[in-house]
Amino acid sequence: MTARSEAERPRPEEFVHTGLVFRTLRELTARVLPLVEDSVREGDRVLLALAGAARDAVRTGLPPPLRHGVEFLDRSSFYRSPGRTLALLHRTANASPRRRTTVVGQPLLPAEDPLALREWRLLDSVLNLALARHRVRLLCVHDARSTPASALEGVWRTHPAVVTGRGPRPSPHYRTPDEVGAELAAHPLPPPGESAHRIRISADLGAVRAEVAWLAALLEVPDALAEDVVAAVNELVANVLEHGAGRGTVALWRQNGRIVCDVYDEAGRLTDPLSGYRTSGALGTRGYGLWITRQMCDFMEVRGGPEGSVVRVHFRL
Repeated sequence: MTARSEAERPRPEEFVHTGLVFRTLRELTARVLPLVEDSVREGDRVLLALAGAARDAVRTGLPPPLRHGVEFLDRSSFYRSPGRTLALLHRTANASPRRRTTVVGQPLLPAEDPLALREWRLLDSVLNLALARHRVRLLCVHDARSTPASALEGVWRTHPAVVTGRGPRPSPHYRTPDEVGAELAAHPLPPPGESAHRIRISADLGAVRAEVAWLAALLEVPDALAEDVVAAVNELVANVLEHGAGRGTVALWRQNGRIVCDVYDEAGRLTDPLSGYRTSGALGTRGYGLWITRQMCDFMEVRGGPEGSVVRVHFRL
């Protein structure tokens, strides 16, 4: 997609999503402080979720009277998982719909973990869809000193605008959420490993939950996490029973320090990798279960086609 024209720029009530790659703390504060100061003076709710050095530089640079108008959030909590981050932003925007919210955040770009990097990039993209009609101004900042260039490339693809030496400008490499989703849909998920434990989906949800709990114990999943795994599988199996073929399987296994679970639906009607991120349908019967599941797990992948649909959820151990 080419850079957006002036006519396509967001109206004041729309979501504004900008990316910034900084190489020094001075460069960071030169861009962030004016935005934060203006936002406080204009009556915005202002949230900052930055890593230690960046947070301290911005906090120190703010005049004390304005500093009291800023909420400094714990970055690790704010960016706990993509689904939880979106839900938090959504709740924040809806809490005061007549008041604009300005957020300066430092998203995770874990280059050493391909799955996590892909899923955090997907969140950055899907925000442009999920928050499109909300009065939120989000500046995502990334430290070039600690982030590999290969991971930073995605900033240009997921943000409609980026900040350069000349200030904000449309990104020439921006891809819409639907384009990003289509790219993901073209790549099927790898099959579960040979060590995966499988059970058949039945109409008895209580029995399914009991079997999943037994498998979680077999895989030595901590009790608190096992409860989340069982709850997520329950939502996904209910989706298969109510909206899918009513037939399928559940597979559970350990992989790369995570518990991974596939819920397979023979019908193959669920094909959108952005399922559970589209807030316009989150209150619908089907959309709500997927929306909730994204908040229970660390990552959720969706693929589907003529041979069936798979929802894969990942939980950090």
